[in-house]
Amino acid sequence: MTATVIDLLRHGDTGQRSYRGRLDDALLDVGWAQLRAAVAGREWDAVISSPLRRCADFAQELAQARGLPLHFDARLVEYDFGQWQGVPIETLAEQQGEALGRFWADPVAHPPPGAETFAAFGARLIAALDEAAAAWPARRVLVVTHGGAIRLLRCLYEGRGYGDMAGIDVAHASLHRMDWSGGMRRAALA
Repeated sequence: MTATVIDLLRHGDTGQRSYRGRLDDALLDVGWAQLRAAVAGREWDAVISSPLRRCADFAQELAQARGLPLHFDARLVEYDFGQWQGVPIETLAEQQGEALGRFWADPVAHPPPGAETFAAFGARLIAALDEAAAAWPARRVLVVTHGGAIRLLRCLYEGRGYGDMAGIDVAHASLHRMDWSGGMRRAALA
């Protein structure tokens, strides 16, 4: 079976400097410009997006402009950072520096208080990509999502431990390509 080519696209800049998680921020003008530049000259057969505005607004614009099918998938939302959601990183570093360091080193064993488990996070992301691969086999699909989602998917795809997540560069409006065959990464969560 030929894999579906999935390009993961991180949303553009929102001007927020904290773990945003499920908060529904709008893009800044610079964020729109970053995204438009990132997709210039590239082609896809379909667009799938997180329903959060920082992803969905651009995905809708792109799909309409290019006449592409668009699907919003709630499984593509960002990691739920629990009590750390919306707290500036500097504040976390100052007030909970040791906990933050443990999270960066081993997010599975040391998640933020009240956060989503990494097993649940990975399972929903894999299910979303598996469904995309089943719906558009051997096609090119743009998936507009979030930094944490891309880092986790890259760890799974590249066979890396979750402790590597903090060191994976996922800039605003960056693209990350994966050849995805349905179900091929589910074993990585076991």
